[in-house]
Amino acid sequence: MQKIRSVIVEDETAAREALKNYLSKYCPQVEVIGEAQNIKEAVPLLHETLPQLVFLDVEMPFGNAFDVLEACKDLQFETIFVTAFSEYSLKALNQSAAYYLLKPISIEELIMAVNKVQQHIINNEIFNRNKIIVENFRETKPEKQQVILPTLEGFEVVKMEEIVRLRGNGNFTDIYLSNGSKKMVCRFLKHFSELLPFPFIRVHKSHIINVNFVKSYNKGGFLTLHDATEIEVSPTYKDEFLQKFK
Repeated sequence: MQKIRSVIVEDETAAREALKNYLSKYCPQVEVIGEAQNIKEAVPLLHETLPQLVFLDVEMPFGNAFDVLEACKDLQFETIFVTAFSEYSLKALNQSAAYYLLKPISIEELIMAVNKVQQHIINNEIFNRNKIIVENFRETKPEKQQVILPTLEGFEVVKMEEIVRLRGNGNFTDIYLSNGSKKMVCRFLKHFSELLPFPFIRVHKSHIINVNFVKSYNKGGFLTLHDATEIEVSPTYKDEFLQKFK
């Protein structure tokens, strides 16, 4: 297979050199064809080199990673974000099912991320994840943001406001949408309890609900949704659930 043509966008020289060394030693399928240290250098470089993969620092001088993606929305490339911890940034990346590496970079996680990108390229899976990432970062209302759901067949993109409830199903999660459809997603329910903001709350070890779809609650410990689904509210989550309606 041909090497993956890649660009590194990182403002710290030491971090760029370290990443290049890691890639050379542990990811020989990657060829670094360009480097940039800020958005002013990155945007023209990406248009000139047309890489398949970009290692993109989230915070840089003159703008951030999302500004780079916005300026390159006419291009298609896979992105692996490199970031120091930022709760807001990580939430946007997680909702978009993006690949990211936390600084300092773990070699094991780098290899895993590159292998996933390589598999997408081999399978010719063209999916404009970057567009979703930018839109989520710009959207201030959580319910209007989109979530990329990894399914057995590939990916589904849905707006949060369309999700009625989520039910744990072993290694999978069943997601029920407002149009009556159900998606089986390749993630544990715990993944979504950490990912989805209010109005999503956990009411049972097997259930997360969107409170906007709650029709009623009875003191026996059951809530009813607008589609007539009844769900048990376990004692562990009862107080938190009731607090949302005070």
